Amino acid sequence: MIRLRSMPQPVRPAPASGRGFTLVEVLVALTIVAVALMAGMKATGALVLNAQRQKDVFLGQMCAENVLHQLRLTRQMPGLGQSSRECLQGSETYTVALDVQATPNPNFVRVDAQVRRADEAVLRVTTIVGRN
Repeated sequence: MIRLRSMPQPVRPAPASGRGFTLVEVLVALTIVAVALMAGMKATGALVLNAQRQKDVFLGQMCAENVLHQLRLTRQMPGLGQSSRECLQGSETYTVALDVQATPNPNFVRVDAQVRRADEAVLRVTTIVGRN
């Protein structure tokens, strides 16, 4: 009797699903990263705008206080009505619009200082100025 030898069976590789990520999994991961980056960009933009606004308010307040101190230092009652002055603070130019109004007491006047930069209202300061 003749004995036949059997041929060895070829080795099959492991299934591909256990070796990596599917296309859907990669797309979901990219979507999550994109949403997180967009949220970070939006937060960064808000921080930049807030810093600019703080700078404008701080410099505008300095302009308003300077103009009001000038009024007090003249030791005269300011005339009633509206006037405007330019103020340079840092590298920015601000416009300070003064509105002087009478009060029930003739020894005092109300002074409103509206600070603007490039047609944008920055700050409004109101005070009372009296006779010295």
